[in-house]
Amino acid sequence: MKAGAAWKSPLHEMTQTTATCLWNDSADPDDLRWSIDQGGVGATCNPVIAHTVLKARIDEWRPRIAAMIAGRPAATEDEIGWWAVERLSIDAAALLMPAFEKHLGRNGRLSIQTDPRLYRNSEAIVEQAKYFNTLAPNIIVKIPATRAGIAAIEAATARGISVNATVSFTVPQSLAVAEAIERGLRQREAQGHDVSQMGPVCTIMVGRLDDWLKAVMEKEGITTDPGHLEWAGVAAFKRAYALYRERGYRTRLLSAAFRNHMHWSELIGGDVVISPPPAWQKRFAASGIAVRPRIDTPVEPRIVEDLYARFADFRRAYDPDGLTAAEFDDFAPTRRTLRQFLGACDDLRSLVRDVMIPNPDR
Repeated sequence: MKAGAAWKSPLHEMTQTTATCLWNDSADPDDLRWSIDQGGVGATCNPVIAHTVLKARIDEWRPRIAAMIAGRPAATEDEIGWWAVERLSIDAAALLMPAFEKHLGRNGRLSIQTDPRLYRNSEAIVEQAKYFNTLAPNIIVKIPATRAGIAAIEAATARGISVNATVSFTVPQSLAVAEAIERGLRQREAQGHDVSQMGPVCTIMVGRLDDWLKAVMEKEGITTDPGHLEWAGVAAFKRAYALYRERGYRTRLLSAAFRNHMHWSELIGGDVVISPPPAWQKRFAASGIAVRPRIDTPVEPRIVEDLYARFADFRRAYDPDGLTAAEFDDFAPTRRTLRQFLGACDDLRSLVRDVMIPNPDR
């Protein structure tokens, strides 16, 4: 992008002229500074992101990791790896403090994800959320929208912890999250606490719903317009957004897992967060796509009707009662995403191992 042109980009125009906020789906400091220049007011860190950033910046991080290993001789690879996630998150949170102060807590937050290996244990999730909440004033803790995660979201919210629900793809999950947060906020208020500066959000990983329906199409030999599958996540997000407004929930929706520009452009105008990774942000900034409110423009009924008729998992994702909380863990996109996050924990452990026990054969 040419110097001085950032303010002209569609992404920057959106952040300056609509209610839609931009968060950066990375904690890399250079990427985050670029996003902040576009009007970005948030960022994310999780094991996948942390491993990607540490690997790309290994010359910078190897001595930091080595110093931590030397200072904690009994620490495991996992403990050192999560220390690196925390440090990366703290560094990113510092860059967001001006936005945090300007937006009075609603934005300017760094999302740090709880250990995905805890997804079945509410108590352990809450304990880690309590600890993460101490890392910086502007932390928001990512908790999965699993069966145990819903209970943890309520409990963490009641303790004054701002939550970002993740591993979430469906209208039923987003409603369960919003209800859990409302219960937590009401408990907090009943104890005499001010909740106005908490900033809860619920992620819908729109592209991962699209991905799964494409996989189903191939596995089951379904014939349909392939372009319809690019709209599944958008349709679910728009329906959830309409229900959030109708019910007056105090949680904002967040769009993540980008696969096409509609995961951004179709949501402009809503009081929502879009959280693209840096590469997608730069594509959007250079796109020339007109910035106009589209959040209330329905997905074409023929597309929704086609998806609804052909894909049982779209019906589960789109109908408010399509899934029960007991079924969240078994929904295929949940399993796929948890496996990726769990694999990233292994990758992070391997990166630490290469510093802790250098390979003598290299």
